[in-house]
Amino acid sequence: MPQSNGENTPSQSRVRQIREGIQSRSLKAKKKVENITAEDMKLFFHRNAFVIFTVAAVIIGIILGFSLRPYKMSYREVRYFSFPGELLMRMLQMLVLPLLVSSLITGMAALDSRASGKMGLRAVVYYTTTTIIAVFIGIMVVLIIHPGKGSKDEFTKQEKIEQVSPADAFLDLIRNMFPPNIVQACTQQFKTQYGKRLVHVKLTVNDTLLTLNGSQELTREELIPIPGTVNGVNALGLVVFSMCFGLIIGNMNEKGQPLRDFFDCLNEAIMRLVAIIMWYAPIGILFLIAGKIVEMDDITAMGSQLGMYTVTVVIGLMIHAILVLPTLYFVITRKNPFVFIGGILQALITALGTSSSSATLPITFKCLEENNQVDKRVTRFVLPVGATINMDGTALYEALAAIFIAQVNNMDMNFGQILTIRDRLRTVTNVLGDSIGAGIVEHLSRNELKQKDPEVGHSVVEEVDKKPYQLISQENEYDKEKPLDTETKM
Repeated sequence: MPQSNGENTPSQSRVRQIREGIQSRSLKAKKKVENITAEDMKLFFHRNAFVIFTVAAVIIGIILGFSLRPYKMSYREVRYFSFPGELLMRMLQMLVLPLLVSSLITGMAALDSRASGKMGLRAVVYYTTTTIIAVFIGIMVVLIIHPGKGSKDEFTKQEKIEQVSPADAFLDLIRNMFPPNIVQACTQQFKTQYGKRLVHVKLTVNDTLLTLNGSQELTREELIPIPGTVNGVNALGLVVFSMCFGLIIGNMNEKGQPLRDFFDCLNEAIMRLVAIIMWYAPIGILFLIAGKIVEMDDITAMGSQLGMYTVTVVIGLMIHAILVLPTLYFVITRKNPFVFIGGILQALITALGTSSSSATLPITFKCLEENNQVDKRVTRFVLPVGATINMDGTALYEALAAIFIAQVNNMDMNFGQILTIRDRLRTVTNVLGDSIGAGIVEHLSRNELKQKDPEVGHSVVEEVDKKPYQLISQENEYDKEKPLDTETKM
């Protein structure tokens, strides 16, 4: 019996320690709750005003959208109803281009070629890893759930899919990296189009049995690639140009200082515009979500296969966003990923409302730099590149869609309007992947960033006291001028 008591002593002490720890934490939490004053509540609501308003806008938008569905609004009425949301999209898209160019140029100018090379390599490795994981999750989920199993009768509407050569698509990607006109790249991008031409073929006939000798000329149609353009910002070309331009002016030392100051001031001005627009965002998000719900097709009329397909996509995106990305962040940084995600909650809600990772880019910058205190030299490099090449949600969705199409016998189907919520969750996953990537790259690059800070010439951190404005730092003058911060402090 004494032996038995001796053996149980370590386990009993562990249980006692756990119990005491729980009790001490509960007492601390109780004291904190008891000590909360009206001023603390006022300060909390003041700091988290934007998040509270945005979450409330999402909830009200969903309720309003489903409440208006029975009225069967016409397309024109839905467009009028969604007009405040359209204004928000236009405001954010207006800022994307100058913000992308100025942030990349200032970020690259603040780093030397070695530091930017290491940071770029880490970012590419992260993007590649998460994309491969996303594709793997999409394949596994669609193989386990098997949403394409069933009858093919519900796919009665078929649309002809444009045939695109893989070689032409790859060459278009390289062509867009080097736009011949940087101004045109702001509005258009290169895309190979296809035209038909008649090819004359001369056929010689020599039949000894029928003693028929002669020739005949036949004509046939041939598809040929034709250079063309499509509307849309050539983000890849602008990213490549801005990175090279930033590295060059960063290596010009004092000669490049005027250009660095110009783009720093441009970036700061854009971020101040973002701070103003963010207060209109809850109103825009409310009408965007409500309008999309009103416009959405009847869910009950959706076929069983398409319904299961949508559920499969949502499950895959949730696994990647809730399990994979936070785990990856924790394993590398050893920090609480959900505290980090709480800091970018504003950007995630905006992505849910706008369904555009590019339009969410300005708000993502502010969330990472001010809430999560991510170094601006990292965000200005990682976020624009990530918004261009990192598409975890898209990769998962397309891998899943390819196998789903194969499961219904390779039929040509149009998935453009299956469910609005699917595309919005995909955008949220993309924004979350970019943000966590910035946190991981900053953690891995902390040695290079610390070594860079004391250097004079290439870094603009030390030049703060020489200028009336602050260029690259974790806090800026705007915060000091406006203590009523629009961002969430978590």
